[in-house]
Amino acid sequence: MLYFGTPVVLVTTRNTDGSANITPMSSAWALGSSVVLGLSDNGQAVPNLERERECVLNLPSAPLWEDVERLAPLTGRDPVPAAKADRYRHVRDKFAAAGLTPQPAETVRAPRIAECPLQLEAEVVSIEPGKEGGFQIVETLVRRVHAAEDITIPGTQHIDTGRWHPLLYVFRHYFGIGERLGRTFKAET
Repeated sequence: MLYFGTPVVLVTTRNTDGSANITPMSSAWALGSSVVLGLSDNGQAVPNLERERECVLNLPSAPLWEDVERLAPLTGRDPVPAAKADRYRHVRDKFAAAGLTPQPAETVRAPRIAECPLQLEAEVVSIEPGKEGGFQIVETLVRRVHAAEDITIPGTQHIDTGRWHPLLYVFRHYFGIGERLGRTFKAET
């Protein structure tokens, strides 16, 4: 896998019944106000994004890696797709499963994750199938940014990179800025 190192994003979306879904992912990059996501076809996020056309991109800090890993083997899909059946299980309330707190968003209906110091409310611009199959490329446009006070430069709207320690996913291992924090259940080494 070419997970050479990107930030972890917890994508929150709404299910058909209005409940929340959290999808942990690590294939995201930003350019200006656009954030592009690579999401598996086998999860609940893509159908939710196709239907709702909005989400929140929650960026956890490094100390939240264990909460993220609690989400990793869970799926919002019921029944669990055959491709995931051997390693994943369906959980309806992922907030409770991970010990996270939902927080209302301001411009979208999906909730934010209170524990994440950086939250991006976004609308879906496009969804295209990946050339290799098995995933979708989702382009979003960020409409509102929420940053915790303790990671911003006082008196500005800028992130203080000396105080923001994003959770990174590098070749299936979790890192902060510095030493390795742990490894995902999918890691082979």
